[in-house]
Amino acid sequence: MDKLMQDKFENLLLSDLMPALGCTEPIAIALAAAKAKEVLGEMPEKIVLYCSGNIIKNVKSVIVPNSGGLKGIEVAAALGIVGGDPSRELKVLETITENDIKIANEIISKNIVSVELVEGISNLYIRCELSAGDKSSSVEIKDGHTNITEIVKDENVLMKKDVETTEESTDLDFLNIDSILEFANSVNFHDRPELASLLEQQIEYNTEISNEGLSNDYGLTIGKTILESGDCENVKIKVKASASAASDARMGGCVLPVMINSGSGNQGITVSVPVITFAKEIGASHDKLLRALIVSNLVGIHQKQYIGKLSAFCGVVSAGAGAGCGIGYLLDMSNEQIHQIVTNTLVTSGGIVCDGAKASCASKIAIALENALLSIDLAKKNLAFHSGEGLVGEDVEGTIQNIGRMAREGMKSTDVEILNIMIGK
Repeated sequence: MDKLMQDKFENLLLSDLMPALGCTEPIAIALAAAKAKEVLGEMPEKIVLYCSGNIIKNVKSVIVPNSGGLKGIEVAAALGIVGGDPSRELKVLETITENDIKIANEIISKNIVSVELVEGISNLYIRCELSAGDKSSSVEIKDGHTNITEIVKDENVLMKKDVETTEESTDLDFLNIDSILEFANSVNFHDRPELASLLEQQIEYNTEISNEGLSNDYGLTIGKTILESGDCENVKIKVKASASAASDARMGGCVLPVMINSGSGNQGITVSVPVITFAKEIGASHDKLLRALIVSNLVGIHQKQYIGKLSAFCGVVSAGAGAGCGIGYLLDMSNEQIHQIVTNTLVTSGGIVCDGAKASCASKIAIALENALLSIDLAKKNLAFHSGEGLVGEDVEGTIQNIGRMAREGMKSTDVEILNIMIGK
């Protein structure tokens, strides 16, 4: 693979993988609110959040980190305003104090925070409007959790992106399963220290939060329960438990950061922790682990370009397929067998819906990984579902595109009904 193509892969990973504190949707709200407060220059008297349905869905039931166990859009916004640091982006709430939480609760009790559902726009959309007397400010985030597209102060536009960076406009034509495997095989980490450092950070952060979830009680303790109820020496049990435990902690308000994938911490956990755990269990070299993480991360990103960042399709399914490919790479499986892992995983667990970020995300990770591990066993025997069977395409790329179409277009009405049920409409 030539240097120009390798640069494309590296730049994609460097731009996609980043640390985030807590679930990315409430953090994006906190970021918008913190930035709007910075622009306003004083404490607001009125706060209005305009959000897409998927943002509302993913914030409703998840604990906001550094909030003292609180949930919801109002909490995320108030904390961002009181003590958020917008320069930290997805770690905007990292420096929140007990006094900040107290002041945020006081703001919420005054009923000056309101939330409005915005329809007919991007699935990832937030606009935070603040006012104090005759002063006002607003910050808009669209299509990416840190993608601020407009800043306004006192009706004067301070910043507006002329060309929006959308999922549809991103050129990822170079991505396919075989090109991903070629990059993983050919990359020289000595020549690309920034990439190696990024993967090391993913290993460090996501392992630490997994250990935290296994050591303490968060959510429904899915990870700990898996480990306690099965053969704790079985590598497959360890893979599912370690990843689910990381999600237990993250959804339960743990203040440790996670390296995200495709804008999601749960997907970042799912593409990495199983591969890290499996590599340790089989004694794989560190170099092999880094290359396997390249595979799992890029396979996850590749699928999401067709699905979209937020939808009714549970993202840990595609991330689970990515993890399966990473484990397959550790086992020196052929390209064709890795194709089979993707196909088998996607057409088995592709019906899991996303009904918001919450404790049950951990159990969905366990299910997605169970199917990925079964898919690996099938691929070892060169078995895969055949073209024309349901959503299976002519080849693995066709299957990925079919699943993406089903998730992005076919599940639009599902997404609406899920939101209506959640808000009691």
